[in-house]
Amino acid sequence: MQINRLFEIIYILLERKLVTARELSERFEVSQRTIYRDIDYLCAAGIPIYTSKGKGGGISLLDNFVLNKSILSEKEQVDILSSLQGLNALNVPDIEPVIKKLATIFNKNNTSWIDVDFSYWGSNTVEKEKFNMLKTAILNGNIVTFDYFSSYGEKTERTVEPMKILFKGHGWYIWGFCKIKGDFRFFKITRMKNLVNTKQTFQRDILKVDWNNFCDHDNKLVMLVLKIESQMSYRIYDEFHQECIEKNDDGSFTVSVAFPESQWMYGYILSYGPSVEVLEPKYIRENIKGMLEEGLKKYL
Repeated sequence: MQINRLFEIIYILLERKLVTARELSERFEVSQRTIYRDIDYLCAAGIPIYTSKGKGGGISLLDNFVLNKSILSEKEQVDILSSLQGLNALNVPDIEPVIKKLATIFNKNNTSWIDVDFSYWGSNTVEKEKFNMLKTAILNGNIVTFDYFSSYGEKTERTVEPMKILFKGHGWYIWGFCKIKGDFRFFKITRMKNLVNTKQTFQRDILKVDWNNFCDHDNKLVMLVLKIESQMSYRIYDEFHQECIEKNDDGSFTVSVAFPESQWMYGYILSYGPSVEVLEPKYIRENIKGMLEEGLKKYL
């Protein structure tokens, strides 16, 4: 009990700079004599505490004192606070008090440098709540159920042990053990409807995510080679890695990228309008041609 009280006294002094023995005694429900004895212990341990009497006096630390800097390097202190800020942005519970205390102990400004909004533009309250429900289910180890719509519009009912929320490509996914398929699966969150936290608990070791086996709802990956006109350069550098992009002499770009073969993939290619040409594979090129011809019939 005394060790906890001593540590908290240091934290209070770091945060408030000056405090009276009466305030400390009332906070810890001990006598002022006990508080002064604690101060003696701290001084003997090398903590630079001094007291002053009279009006405006009290107990304080020497200016610029930082608790045991030698334990963690400057970079390690910054990294710890940065990681906690990231968790706080994800609304992980009870993080803010920890950040506040460590920022005080490390003598660092508690600047909120990151914020995250999982919802997409124009999403309603139900969509925004979806992430909170998934976060709660993951932290509490609860099974969730939902209706899932594949990229082809096929609806299936899923029961999943959620393990992680992940960002891949241009979308958010949930990764977990699908009890229907009997295996780990990725599910695009925007395609999950009627999400329910069953409150049933599960126990499963969290495995490392194998990104090499990432698959958008069981669709195979296909290597695309696209020729994209120069006026789309603002999208190209936003949406593709530099290694995938080759700039041509005429100002256009050749992009080589692996996408899951799905209606989403076709929709994504068509979103470039007349500024894109599929060079490979041939059957994808023919499928796009057929879609454009069918679409043109609606305007004839």
